[in-house]
Amino acid sequence: MSSRKIKVLVVDDSILFREILIRNLGKDAHLEIVGYAVDSFDAFDKIKALNPDVVTLDVEMPRMNGIEFLKKLMPEHPLPVVVVSSLPINALDALDAGAVDLVKKPLVRSPEDTAEFIRELAAKIKIASIARIGRLKPRQDGQTPSGREPSAFADRSGSPKEPALLRTGFPKTRTPDTYDTLRRTASAGTAKIEIIAIGASTGGTDAIVEVVRDLPADSPGVVIVQHMPAGFTKMYAQRLDRVCRMSVKECEDGDRVEQGKIILAAGGYHMRLAKDARGYYVKSTQGPKVSGHCPSVDALFESVADAAGSKAIGVILTGMGADGAKGLLKMRQSGSYTIGQDKDSCVVYGMPMAAKNIGAVEKQLPLERINAEILQICRTGNKLS
Repeated sequence: MSSRKIKVLVVDDSILFREILIRNLGKDAHLEIVGYAVDSFDAFDKIKALNPDVVTLDVEMPRMNGIEFLKKLMPEHPLPVVVVSSLPINALDALDAGAVDLVKKPLVRSPEDTAEFIRELAAKIKIASIARIGRLKPRQDGQTPSGREPSAFADRSGSPKEPALLRTGFPKTRTPDTYDTLRRTASAGTAKIEIIAIGASTGGTDAIVEVVRDLPADSPGVVIVQHMPAGFTKMYAQRLDRVCRMSVKECEDGDRVEQGKIILAAGGYHMRLAKDARGYYVKSTQGPKVSGHCPSVDALFESVADAAGSKAIGVILTGMGADGAKGLLKMRQSGSYTIGQDKDSCVVYGMPMAAKNIGAVEKQLPLERINAEILQICRTGNKLS
């Protein structure tokens, strides 16, 4: 990390919580608190005056909430924003509006809870400071200022869909797709793909949608680990379910992994794949962090290697650190086909780089080509050139 301190602007309308952030983050030798803002309007002025490297943003604020603030800020002055929120729906909407990452506010502000919260927030501020903001969300008119890609939650016209979690009674009919028909054309002797395993961290909430949204409704079962706090993964699974052809749910212990189903690891629980006489299922258990995380991508990938071997595809997406690299290597060694997101399309090229550096990635691809590669392998057993 550079010797230059990361300049941080704290945006929060609560005097007490703002002071907690300023006092504790200021103790980190790598961070410099250059100022604070009491609401969104104050934040606009402070950003222009102080030019921070990273902003921490409360979502629930008077006059203009954090989501509206982000929608106005990002097209004109894109910079890394880490959301601090206790409400999953607001935090996920903020990610879709352009925030890099989120941290859950502690409900009980004991010294231990506060210290853990500050450690997590400080780490995410440091990651955000190196994030490629050009990979994040567009304006609502579908234009792509500063090199932004269209949001994965956008429809085919490029306009963002109505926030999925705000829709009620939204019907979704999942009819059989073309996977089974095309799979029968696969080369003789090609192992049938039965499991698709995906791991991601910073920037992954949008990247995952890009990969799985257009998978046919009868695709092989998908298991996903996205680094996300407890309480947030259920809402994210519901959001995925609204935009995907496959059905999506948050993991519960013993869930069967079946054709047409996507299972997302629950925050605070490791998810591992297992197999019995009936087929595949998942184990969801609490436990120590693996590779620094719970849920851990390594824990999932290693179990997929053991349970599915050559009948699996492994995909490692954007994120800081090395979680998933060793597990993906084990998958490749067991005969799985492994894919890594490339540097240019990552928000943070950390996890895919670590995997590539140890030989775990069989093919590295831009985000927008990963879905087609998965379909090609599932349908024909042949890799795209």
